[in-house]
Amino acid sequence: MELEKRYGEIITYPIIGKFIIIFIGIILIWILVKLVQRNFISRLKDSTSRYRSRKASSFAGFVLGITLVIIVFSDKLSGLTIALGVIGAGITFALQELITSFAGWLAVSINGLYRTGDRVELGGIKGDVMDIGMLRTTIMEIGQWVDGDLYNGRIVSVANSFVFKEPLFNYSRDFPFLWDEVKIPVQYGSDYAMANAMFFKIANEVAEELTDSIHEQWKYLQRKYLLEDARTEPMVSIVANDNWVEFTIRYVVNYRRRRTTKSELFIRLLKEIELTNGAIKIASATFQLVDSPPPILSVKDKPEN
Repeated sequence: MELEKRYGEIITYPIIGKFIIIFIGIILIWILVKLVQRNFISRLKDSTSRYRSRKASSFAGFVLGITLVIIVFSDKLSGLTIALGVIGAGITFALQELITSFAGWLAVSINGLYRTGDRVELGGIKGDVMDIGMLRTTIMEIGQWVDGDLYNGRIVSVANSFVFKEPLFNYSRDFPFLWDEVKIPVQYGSDYAMANAMFFKIANEVAEELTDSIHEQWKYLQRKYLLEDARTEPMVSIVANDNWVEFTIRYVVNYRRRRTTKSELFIRLLKEIELTNGAIKIASATFQLVDSPPPILSVKDKPEN
């Protein structure tokens, strides 16, 4: 009887009871989230939808847990307003980096600055977004010691606070294409008209399948933002310098195919140039040696003894 009486006092004690309610409520919320993820979200076929739904359900469970704590202790919060204000100010100062990162996550989620799968440059790190957490964004890095837009194998976590501190470059948000250039040095005396026509034809053939989709995407950007019209078709320009005539092929390409498209262009260009039988010649750096004047020697007479 004595044990039952003490157990009853513990259960009826307000603070203990509230903690027990919170503990049981959090367990029930966790079980509910896991059931939703296992029975519904895991059955989604699209990997992107499955990933986003799992993240959303976890966040919903976190919000429900915080809401439960606030509801249970709502009758006690009014008397602790001043104390909570002082404590909150101290926590805000000590954890300002974490708070800024959380604010960055809100900005990314609400404004859609980037999504999983996007190629971005954030905090000086360039790569594809693997995961967007509340405090950090996980990126599969490209570049560094690897030439071109290829993975180097490093997985980098970048604080979300960098969206407020540094420029954010997104390669795939509204316009997943880039303007790229290929420069070809041609020797003086080559057939420039033939070279111009050849380079323009090759550029159009390589980028032909993308021209229509690129043009539509650019029109969409013009409707969404204040942008002038830009040429999305390939173009060839010529500049004469001290050593050769430089042809520049400018074209638009998908950000994921920039390296392969440039390689395809060079292969086609080199093959077509070889078929011209010397009418078009690739230039290279040359050095001209200037002859120096012959030395002038003078022999002085020996003094007589």
